Amino acid sequence: MKNIAIIMGGYSSEYKISLMSGNLVYQYLDKTKYNGYCVHILKEKWVYVDDAETEYPIDKNDFSATVNGNKINFDCVFNAIHGTPGEDGLMQAYLELLEIPQTSCDYYQSALTFNKRDFLSVLKPYGIKSAVSYYLNKGDKIYTDEIVKKVGLPCFVKPNKAGSSFGISKVKTEIELPLAIEVAYMEDNEIIIESFLDGTEVSVGVINYKGITTVLPITEIVSENEFFDYEAKYLGKSQEITPARISDEMTEKVGAIAKRAYELLRMKGFSRTEFIIVDDEPFMLEMNTVPGLTSESLLPQQSVAAGISLEDLFTNAIELALAK
Repeated sequence: MKNIAIIMGGYSSEYKISLMSGNLVYQYLDKTKYNGYCVHILKEKWVYVDDAETEYPIDKNDFSATVNGNKINFDCVFNAIHGTPGEDGLMQAYLELLEIPQTSCDYYQSALTFNKRDFLSVLKPYGIKSAVSYYLNKGDKIYTDEIVKKVGLPCFVKPNKAGSSFGISKVKTEIELPLAIEVAYMEDNEIIIESFLDGTEVSVGVINYKGITTVLPITEIVSENEFFDYEAKYLGKSQEITPARISDEMTEKVGAIAKRAYELLRMKGFSRTEFIIVDDEPFMLEMNTVPGLTSESLLPQQSVAAGISLEDLFTNAIELALAK
């Protein structure tokens, strides 16, 4: 039996969602093959938490836990941390140094995709389209007229490195920009301001399934709110339709772009890429490399629609990690 550490939590606003994701992975882990360990990675502590909610410290020297005098080493780490340090490359680099296999992509791909502006810039030469954008770093002078001139109104103000729609605002008038920028800076010291794309929003899951890059059934997102924000994602304020109500040609087209991005970047593990389709043209918004794995999340829905059970999805991820 292999010992699998399911890492969850993290240092960002997404830590509660990550705990839900990690617990779902633990629930669906094949208990005939693996011993699952819920490991909470939090700013104040790294601990293995057993079923009775007893905490055992993780030794950061070798990423092990000692329970009742017995030292537990892990054969593989299942990464369920959204945001830092699980989705920005830090945990990946640490685990690589310790030679412990893990289920998400490598540290460079993780750091690149977590940085929206760098990620979209790398894909641009390959003809992958994205919204018109304007960048700000904390401390930069804010010229609202310049921003509006470049991206137009309405526009979206987003933290450059954050997830679950934390810190994002839809801005309709120039006067709203400074407050929206302030809100985004609460999550990150870099900001990306993007033009509003009026079209159909879709989410495309791409995974390595049994050694083959596989595009999962595409989900269409219809938010009750102004955009697919935190409430829409996690509190049921959206319709998520799988498969998406788009033509077979568009399904093929957007799936091919998501798959191409996955392969160009030499991705591993899971990815979920968001697009907005405007006049039959898909515009890429971002790629998540540790997408939500809660019961409400899109990738599990897409996996089930593809006929891949959650147990099989998680087993596949672990076996591929162990094989490499």
